[in-house]
Amino acid sequence: MTFKRVVVTGLGALTPLGNTLGEYWNGLINGVSSAGPITRFDTTNFKTRFACEVKGFNPENFFDRKEARKYDPYAQYGIACAEEAVNDSGIDLDKVDLDRIGVIWSSGIGGLDTFLYEIGEYVKSGGVPRFNPFFIPKMIADIAAGHISIKYGFRGPNFATVSACASSANALADALIYIRLGKADMFVAGGSEATINPAGVGGFSAMHAISTRNDDPQTASRPFDKDRDGFVMGEGAGALVFEELEHALARGAKIYAEVAGAGLSADAYHITQPHPEGLGAYNCMRLAMEDAGLQLADVDHINTHGTATPLGDISEVKAIQRLFGDHAYKININSTKSMTGHLLGAAGAIESIAAILAVKNDIVPPTINHFTDEPELDNKLNFTFNKAQQRTVNAALSNTFGFGGHNACMIFKKFNG
Repeated sequence: MTFKRVVVTGLGALTPLGNTLGEYWNGLINGVSSAGPITRFDTTNFKTRFACEVKGFNPENFFDRKEARKYDPYAQYGIACAEEAVNDSGIDLDKVDLDRIGVIWSSGIGGLDTFLYEIGEYVKSGGVPRFNPFFIPKMIADIAAGHISIKYGFRGPNFATVSACASSANALADALIYIRLGKADMFVAGGSEATINPAGVGGFSAMHAISTRNDDPQTASRPFDKDRDGFVMGEGAGALVFEELEHALARGAKIYAEVAGAGLSADAYHITQPHPEGLGAYNCMRLAMEDAGLQLADVDHINTHGTATPLGDISEVKAIQRLFGDHAYKININSTKSMTGHLLGAAGAIESIAAILAVKNDIVPPTINHFTDEPELDNKLNFTFNKAQQRTVNAALSNTFGFGGHNACMIFKKFNG
């Protein structure tokens, strides 16, 4: 069977670095940290009192006040971000078959803000069940996909992927597969997350997963650094328009990059810890390379999962070195989480966007906040520390791994006709 080729024709980003694609990319290449004290709630009693929050987002720029109250922040972020991507794609809704345009939208957790508020109100009432009729529709993780399809009338495949921090990369992989098989012409795919609240911060803190560097939050996200102490929570959304190549060419769409391949695997090891030798990560990258039909030497850049956790960074680098061998020393490795924090279920989407723009613009954003080499890592590798590097990027790999041992990798390459 001959698979159809898939390209990227639209992008949208709503991140702690900025609420548009351009602001996000400028923040990345300039090495800006988006971390700061949490403003959403009183953190006095919390071990971690900082995060990478979305800043200046006004829901009323996208919804009227009454309508906005029907959406959890994770859905608000998703709908707003998808709007940027759809507009960026230049699609004319009157000239396409809406039955063949789908939405695959993800969230690792969904409407945690809504759940926390409604249960809090229930407790305050002394157990009187006065729940908002929108409680369940606001909370469920698939509702953002539904809202996006309703807004634009997209009647193709529509669902949510949930695989913890790999969720939005899974959404992209599924969109790629559906278009390859001729099941749809286009997809809006990506993910959103909004978990900077007492439950989100408290829960991850209880697991000792997040940094406690309260005295210096801007440098707290330190992937591959000896003194890393956990990830920094982020929030926001990333949206990508994937399109069958001939469909894109027929309507004269601009093309950012070609979607070369995807890999999916499981660690089958532990609910939160990665395999110590990076076995799942290795298999995931290997499968993505096979799917893309690329040689190891074709990859110029890897946007790693790179969370700045003590175990995760080491296992991922082991996997990269095992797969790529000597070529690993010629690859620009980075972690954009050093700037955005960890967007959980939306991480795969925004980091795929960063990889795509690296391919498009031949520049690799830095891994900021590097101060001390980690002796357990091979520091002859190019981790793109502290400053962006210009180089030809013909193909880029984006890694995303999640609790439960879920792994998803995407590969993007220059479109050459």
